[in-house]
Amino acid sequence: MRLHYDADMKDAVIPQVRVEAELRASLDAVLRPGETLTDFVEVAVRNAVEYRRVQTDFAARCEESLAEYERTGASIPAAKVVAKLESKLAKRRKELGG
Repeated sequence: MRLHYDADMKDAVIPQVRVEAELRASLDAVLRPGETLTDFVEVAVRNAVEYRRVQTDFAARCEESLAEYERTGASIPAAKVVAKLESKLAKRRKELGG
């Protein structure tokens, strides 16, 4: 049999995962109209990959910051950091109308 391949076809496969019947039933129950199990799994995997990437980047920045502190002894007081974060949050909430 001859298959037709186009530019939109995927070129890699994620292995099948065996799960308990309860988990599969829960998954089927939350699928949106028209959404396939494949769609759901692909989105979940993409989100997990992005989450892990963000975690890894954050950990690397933490290590760099700690190394800089250990090298220089200079740091920013926690209250100042929290105040800056609260200010950013308030600004963003205002932008979003909340």
